[in-house]
Amino acid sequence: MAEPLVNQYGPDVPQAIARMIAAVHPAFDSKTFMRDALQGYEALALMPRGKHIAQTLHKHLPSDYPKAVDVLLASLDQPHGRPAGLSMASFLYLPHTMFVAQFGLDHFEDSMRAQHALTQRFTAEFSIRAFLQKHEAATLARFKQWATDPSPHVRRLVSEGSRPRLPWASRLPAFQKNPGPVLALLELLKDDPELYVRRSVANNLNDIGKDHPEVLATTARQWLKGAGPERRWIVQHALRSAVKRGEAGALEVLGFGKSAEVEVANARIAPKRVVMGEKVSIAFDVSNTSNKAQQVLVDFCIHYVKASGKTSAKVFKLKVLDLGPKQTVRLGKTVSTAEMTTRKHHAGVHRVDVLLNGQARALGAFELMSVETR
Repeated sequence: MAEPLVNQYGPDVPQAIARMIAAVHPAFDSKTFMRDALQGYEALALMPRGKHIAQTLHKHLPSDYPKAVDVLLASLDQPHGRPAGLSMASFLYLPHTMFVAQFGLDHFEDSMRAQHALTQRFTAEFSIRAFLQKHEAATLARFKQWATDPSPHVRRLVSEGSRPRLPWASRLPAFQKNPGPVLALLELLKDDPELYVRRSVANNLNDIGKDHPEVLATTARQWLKGAGPERRWIVQHALRSAVKRGEAGALEVLGFGKSAEVEVANARIAPKRVVMGEKVSIAFDVSNTSNKAQQVLVDFCIHYVKASGKTSAKVFKLKVLDLGPKQTVRLGKTVSTAEMTTRKHHAGVHRVDVLLNGQARALGAFELMSVETR
């Protein structure tokens, strides 16, 4: 099992920050800062540790926020003494972003200067959201400027920070209701030279589609006009959740709006009774019943049993089939029932469907059993 990330965020983090600040601000009392920073530190999870350090910084940095930000920014590139190669090396700057979000809302320009610098070392996608909520117009205007910034990290902040449903962050209800301002920013970034930025653009558009499927389909259709391979990739990636949900608009944009003229046969789900932790194999034939070649989007779906006894559908991507006239292709996939951080399994009958151009057809079912009832 992988080591918990919080283990890489021990007392050496505030110690490194203290060392960096003291190098540029001799009045900083590193000893007292460390005493306060480590008070209750071990009992905290990762993000609360970052917030705790930020609050301790506020206590020990100059009380004047602009002066405090100047100290923090001057310290960013000082030697910190942490081992090279840590998977969470950039998280050293997590407390700095939290400091700006919590204490800088009334100092817009100084905070924007800090966000611009910090996002090039860690990410300001979480801390910027407080400014979008309190200073929407000013932050959107700054985002418009940053959309052409030389740094891809800053350009990515424009798309990632404005995501209405950014994971692990508070949502942006104003943009969930009216995504227009966000779409205007994405228009500026849809042909960005960096995949790092384009992936963020696609994820943002995917977020918008969860609240406004018609806007997603319309935008995707417009973006495909005269699109090169990079922008086509953005559209396909942005439509992924809508396709899984079987939304007609998204499927039509990708050319799968019509019902597939195919037959599904020889379905095999084995074993029929599966003990938790084991694997289940799913296979079936897809036959073109038409005398014409056709392209078919084929996925399959397992209706996982929840603790309540109800089911929740999970779609697994398979492939796009190019079927010749009367051609038959056999498809299959093996799925694990081992426990995952993203899915907890429960005993019961799990139905399996195949999705053909987003339309479900039943394949069969398997029974998942706990080890105790084996």
